[in-house]
Amino acid sequence: MSRRLLSITLDNLDDLPPACRECVFWELDPLAGRRAGEDGSSAQRKESWVSATLLEWGSCGKVLYVDGVAVGYALYAPPALLGRAGAFPTSPVSDDAVLLAALSVLPEFEGAGLGRVIVQGVVKDLQRRGVRAVEAFGDARAERPPRSRGLEPGCLIPADFLLAVGFKTVRPHLRYPRLRLEMRNVVSWRDDVEGALERLLGSMGGQDLVPRPAWP
Repeated sequence: MSRRLLSITLDNLDDLPPACRECVFWELDPLAGRRAGEDGSSAQRKESWVSATLLEWGSCGKVLYVDGVAVGYALYAPPALLGRAGAFPTSPVSDDAVLLAALSVLPEFEGAGLGRVIVQGVVKDLQRRGVRAVEAFGDARAERPPRSRGLEPGCLIPADFLLAVGFKTVRPHLRYPRLRLEMRNVVSWRDDVEGALERLLGSMGGQDLVPRPAWP
């Protein structure tokens, strides 16, 4: 089984799940995001944001492929480039941190440790670029309603997952805690990655994966 973790570019942006490809929840401030949804420009605004961020700052996301199938992705950037970053009760993100905004894995691949694989790729990228820490706004609610205070389901990373991969809570909140992962405290996750891939292969029972697109 082959695994590739590639940076998000304009060439592979369409490999994101359709709902995420057209979502600008993080990229725009709440008012601009609502207007983009109303006038149907969300997909175009998403592409423009990725293009501008790549030029201004560099890599801003990862897509994980298993045997050519896109099975998960992450989106991250300095908080100043993410319009939604200041809209949380636990804002602002620390000045020395990059914001891990979104992370998602296909439902049929959950539980195989691939979310940790994606986080590892994000951390390696940010370490090479001299970033001191990565922060995220977690979702502490186990069951999410279809809509809650304007938040779309799946736009936030479960707080329990962030804690499980090494993040620490720096500002508690009943719903939206802010968590932080210090780069200097990150240990090697090689064994975890290999174990995740072995569990994934075992759970598939040797079956072939279908060609992409894999997102529903």
